[in-house]
Amino acid sequence: MNSPRGKQKIREALAQVEVLRLQSRSSPAVSRALSLVKAYQCRRFEATYQDLLASETYGPACRFFLDELYSPKDFSQRDAEFSKIAGAVERLFPRSIVDIAVALADLHAITEELDAAMAASISSNLDCVLVDTRLDNSLYQQAWQDVGRTRDRKSQLERVIQLGSKLGKVTRLPGIKLTLRAMRRPAAAANLSTLQQFLEEGFETFANMAREQYALEDFLEIINKRESEWMNQLS
Repeated sequence: MNSPRGKQKIREALAQVEVLRLQSRSSPAVSRALSLVKAYQCRRFEATYQDLLASETYGPACRFFLDELYSPKDFSQRDAEFSKIAGAVERLFPRSIVDIAVALADLHAITEELDAAMAASISSNLDCVLVDTRLDNSLYQQAWQDVGRTRDRKSQLERVIQLGSKLGKVTRLPGIKLTLRAMRRPAAAANLSTLQQFLEEGFETFANMAREQYALEDFLEIINKRESEWMNQLS
């Protein structure tokens, strides 16, 4: 990929995430609320997809989504190195891989933006933020309704589905598995090990599921349907 468009998109998205991260850290109440939001969303995902997580076919992909998209873990170190080497991503990886990296950064940015808005709303209730260890459904729903941004929520879900679809399509490319393995050494030399690991784990996860006819399409359809229903319940 010769155009700087990919690395520019990655850097802009991750710069936006870093601004949100710094804003959160500047307020203990907001920072605490953000942790509660992410923990709630992780629990909700596990409850909503309990059947998929236990499935031999869908379980690994569902767990991958949970760990990479809904996890409360701190991605700041990954984001920092990812942003620094965005140009190397374009030089070292095929166009299809760059597209996945851009999609991931873009989804990460809108997710953090919406989570930050939720945290700002919840932090107005200081007793909850400072005392409670878990959010309940009613407080989360109230914050959701206060924030609104229905169009952005739908866009976020669309990007989740698109990322899953891109990962699925990459697994069908001839020789892509060997290409990824061959990239390990140059990726490590360019400090791209985190991205390399994400790509290999994503490839293996979705490649295994894609071996079953229509499994990937069914998986993404289930995610889209249940998340849409969840958003309708909250609105």
